[in-house]
Amino acid sequence: MAKDAVTPVDFWFDPLCPWAWITSRWILEVEKLRPIEVRWHVMSLSVLNEDKDVPEEYRKGLRDGWGPVRVCIAAEQKYGPEALGRLYTELGTRRHHEKQEFGRPYFEAALTAAGLDPALADAAESTAYDEAVRASHKDGIDRVGQEVGTPVIEVEGSAFFGPVVSPIPRGEAAARLWDGVVAVAATDGFFELKRSRTRDPIFD
Repeated sequence: MAKDAVTPVDFWFDPLCPWAWITSRWILEVEKLRPIEVRWHVMSLSVLNEDKDVPEEYRKGLRDGWGPVRVCIAAEQKYGPEALGRLYTELGTRRHHEKQEFGRPYFEAALTAAGLDPALADAAESTAYDEAVRASHKDGIDRVGQEVGTPVIEVEGSAFFGPVVSPIPRGEAAARLWDGVVAVAATDGFFELKRSRTRDPIFD
């Protein structure tokens, strides 16, 4: 397949979000079956919700959520955006499958497994990366509006939140969902398709 035949797909994620994790695993399934190339970017639920009235328990999670996005930005600044996909896989596996808590051992293990400098774990506690976190977040959220969450996906000028799905679609089911999502997103004037969630995130 010629490189110029591959369609770039931009994907904004927050490692904190289990739903974004499922969508990210789905898009990697799609990448095997459709001529797309995923480009990873950071967004932040902590930034998105900082001025919103949310329950205190959720607020605590948002405070904890600064650590992983700072580490992601630090890795991107040192190694380039291609490092983000590897790091997100390691962060998400430990967080969502292994139920590990955020903290220095978690960040060091994920960075090492991704082939990155474990000392970048220092970034989790540093506000020096916050401006870049906010800029990356704004780049994604400005494409879809404030009343959404993570992930945000853009393909060929069409941007959207989601899809929110559980469990992870695999194989041809993943490809069919991609084809439908792209068709809907590319429809002029289309804004919303939604129903209530009836199951928790399933990571299998």
